[in-house]
Amino acid sequence: MSKTILITGATSGFGRACAERFAREGWRLIIIGRRQKRLDELAGRLAATPLHAVRLDVRDRDRVRAMVRALPPAFRQIDVLLNNAGLALGLEGAHEADPDDWETMIDTNIKGLCHLTRTILPGMVERDRGHIINMGSVAGIYPYPGANVYGGTKAFVRQFSRNLIADLVATRVRVTNIEPGLAESEFSIVRFHGDRTRADQVYQGTEPLTPDDIAEIVHWVTSVPPHVNINSVEVMPVCQGCAPFAIHRRRDAGPGSRDRDDQSP
Repeated sequence: MSKTILITGATSGFGRACAERFAREGWRLIIIGRRQKRLDELAGRLAATPLHAVRLDVRDRDRVRAMVRALPPAFRQIDVLLNNAGLALGLEGAHEADPDDWETMIDTNIKGLCHLTRTILPGMVERDRGHIINMGSVAGIYPYPGANVYGGTKAFVRQFSRNLIADLVATRVRVTNIEPGLAESEFSIVRFHGDRTRADQVYQGTEPLTPDDIAEIVHWVTSVPPHVNINSVEVMPVCQGCAPFAIHRRRDAGPGSRDRDDQSP
């Protein structure tokens, strides 16, 4: 019997690759995104797949609820919810960051994910089957300069996923948090507000993860036996590692002294 997956942020990057991957397996798709033209293009490419496309901003809780209530009968029993919609904005220090960027990240990465989960989860619990897959990030585990609120939102996703597992232990509903590292998609273009040159520099000289790599992992965690739950997957390209702690050392406290930052274990 064909299964149904709902994918948020389906119009680019990880979301689009996941839609294409699950379409190849014959799944029914509910694809959600904010850009109608891209939704139409994706739906056209996947025309042979049972598909329901919805233009929706996941930050709008009332519209999320209305969307789920209005699903066509064939799409109402959602087997997998992929909470993929999310973004990073800016790389400035916390004292220089744009508060509007912070609010957008919190509303999308945290609130939007919660809106979808709270709306769809009761049906999964009632049917005693289903799978919530949240797209986290290594930024929710390892800090780096400029990640401030973005990293904080992904740390929330990590702990929220763990707490869902605790809440659902008496059910057959599974929860997985996927935590990618350096991955080339539109992520950095969005982070730098459309500055493609700056975004390209992030990946220069590297072999980063691709959206297809992440789609394979998402598909894999859904394909293990039903009694198996993959709690989390932390994945980075082999060219990426964890940096040592940064320690700021003052050479002296006198006038004209110069400071330096050391990278020390």
